[in-house]
Amino acid sequence: MTATTDHSTIDSTAASELAGVSPRPSDDDPAFALHRGGKIGVALTVPLENREDLSLAYTPGVARVCTAIAETPALADDYTWRANTVAVVTDGTAVLGLGDIGPAGSLPVMEGKAALFKHFGGVDAVPLALDCTDVEEIVETVVRLAPSFGGINLEDISAPRCFAIERLLQDRVDIPVFHDDQHGTAIVALAALENAAKLTGRTLGDLRAVVSGAGAAGVAVTRILLAAGIGDIAVGDSRGIIYPGRDALTPVKAALAAETNRAGLTGSITDALSGADVFLGLSSGQVPEEAVATMAPEAIIFAMANPDPEVEPAIAHKYARIVATGRSDYPNQINNVLAFPGVFRGALDVRASRVTEGMKLAAAKALADVIADELAEDLIIPSVFDARVAPAVSAAVAAAARADGVARR
Repeated sequence: MTATTDHSTIDSTAASELAGVSPRPSDDDPAFALHRGGKIGVALTVPLENREDLSLAYTPGVARVCTAIAETPALADDYTWRANTVAVVTDGTAVLGLGDIGPAGSLPVMEGKAALFKHFGGVDAVPLALDCTDVEEIVETVVRLAPSFGGINLEDISAPRCFAIERLLQDRVDIPVFHDDQHGTAIVALAALENAAKLTGRTLGDLRAVVSGAGAAGVAVTRILLAAGIGDIAVGDSRGIIYPGRDALTPVKAALAAETNRAGLTGSITDALSGADVFLGLSSGQVPEEAVATMAPEAIIFAMANPDPEVEPAIAHKYARIVATGRSDYPNQINNVLAFPGVFRGALDVRASRVTEGMKLAAAKALADVIADELAEDLIIPSVFDARVAPAVSAAVAAAARADGVARR
């Protein structure tokens, strides 16, 4: 989970400590105390108390099940854990606000992700921190592990490799591959923006948006907003606004240039903000107050960098009607946990072969609709603890999977 793409709760003090001097392990620190021994484990789902239980769960009874699956491999979805289990896969190169800390350092985050899967979606998840960073090596490793899982959640893999890894994996396995740093962020951001537009008496088609950041999350948010019908959207990176013909564009950015920025903007992100309706922050770059002041009336600011938003909320509120961040200590938290448990729950329930654009759009609409009758400037997205969220998202995703022809039940 990068600082700007997955917004798990982390307070600014803790983040500053982690970004600076390494903390000293001590069980006097509640974070270390909670993590001692890890956050997840394996529990039995069947009795194992006597000789009869043993003969059914293991030899000789297990042989009958093995033989049946060998003859009809799809039966593994009915008679093993596979249909309800996701692999959470990382190489540790883009973790939280910590960056490239390697596979061992990433493992507490992957355990946390698995815990969220179980708690919010009833999905079993296994953290897999891989000791390699080469695209082909990661793909080959996951392909070989895939028969044990019903889905693959890619996590905290740095851009631009994450794009290729997801695409190559999905081409080679027939289960959903979902890079949450991209698509989880995109789903939640779209849901929040739909509600923000509605609250201000507009539609997505009425809005001109500026995206700061062309990494994994920035690209995914831009693409889902295009698919949802945003009026216009310009994307900026550290060199300014992306447009056709700009020097040294990567293939991903060149594709963005061809699909975005119908207004033909050039220059810096601060230049592009003049008259813009929406700012979507998906980088760590700070935006000066004087640029925010030039945005259109009824502006919407999603400053999602965590722990330090691109625009401080106090400043954002001076010029914008609606403000969201990636932090849990402000209203309107853009948090991926609102999306991924329900997305995988729905995909697994219908044994989908992939997550389609239609499924992502359906997830965003369902998420927005959870609070459709409760909208307020400080409530454009549900709380992560709203019990309605995962069931609504999973039902919408399952229905969309059937409509898109990728469901197998």
